[in-house]
Order: sequence, then structure tokens, then C-alpha cells
Amino acid sequence: MANTYTLIAGTTLGTAAANIDFSSIPSTYTDLLLKVSFRSATAALYDGLYIKLNNASTTFTYRAIQGNGAAASSFNGTVGYAGDLNANTSTASTFASAEIYIPNYTASQNKSMSIDAVGETNATTIYSHLVASLWSTTTAINQVTVYTQSGSNLMAYTSAYLYGIKNS
Repeated sequence: MANTYTLIAGTTLGTAAANIDFSSIPSTYTDLLLKVSFRSATAALYDGLYIKLNNASTTFTYRAIQGNGAAASSFNGTVGYAGDLNANTSTASTFASAEIYIPNYTASQNKSMSIDAVGETNATTIYSHLVASLWSTTTAINQVTVYTQSGSNLMAYTSAYLYGIKNS
């Protein structure tokens, strides 16, 4: 069977904002896919991209592997982590990207996510992340929010597109 991707909603920020929120997500799809082009306003090279589901930032666990061009490592935690990506002192006008895949988002089971995120700069060191995450809640997902770890705004031109996936 072929998968059919349908754009549910998308946005590109005209000005900086605290988050991007998709609410009232219909339950008519099998899976969700969120694509984000991201830059944080924090005065640092990198900032974390975080995700909330149904406005909850708890009951998450994750395991991540990262590479920075010189070494690889792994780490884990208990937040909706989606990668360390470009912030305001990284190369000007560059954005990182992340793809967040959420299968079976309406099923009465804990929700898993797989995340592929990579930064983009002209610097020697940049991070690439693969993250396996679990949201230990059996409620169907009807809201997805992305925001920064630092609490800084997402910069203008950050964009996010949410797709619903169906088996056809």
C-alpha cells in the first residue's frame, strides 16, 4: 500500500514567536509527520528544539545519538527533546531542520516518535541528532507544539508543516 501525505497545516513566522502550535488535529490519519526549519533567538550557537503533545511537557522519555563531525555520543532524558539546532550566534541566516514522525497518534497506547534533526552552519562543529522518544500517555494526540529549550523565541522565518499520513 502506498502512503498518502496530506498537509494539515503549515506556517512560516513573519516575526519571532514563543512557539508554533498546531491544534484541533483531526483523527482521520494513521500517522503524523512534522517538518520544522528552525532558528532560536537565544544568544548562543545552539538551542534545543522541544515538543509538547496535547499541551503536555511531561511523561516523555528519550534516547538520542548525536554526531558533531568529530565524535559521536549518546544521551537520554525525560523531556520532549527534538535536537540541538541553530541559535542566534551561529552563522547568520542559517536554519536547522528537523523531521518528527509520530505513528499511530490516535491509538489507545503510548505514543512513540522518531526524530531526525540537523543544524546548518559554516562552522567546524555542527550537530546531527537521531532521537527515539516515548510519550507515556494513551490519549489521542490533537495538539502539537514546538518551542525552544532556552525559552527564547523562534526567530522570524522559522517554519513548520504538519502532515497527516494515511495508508491508501
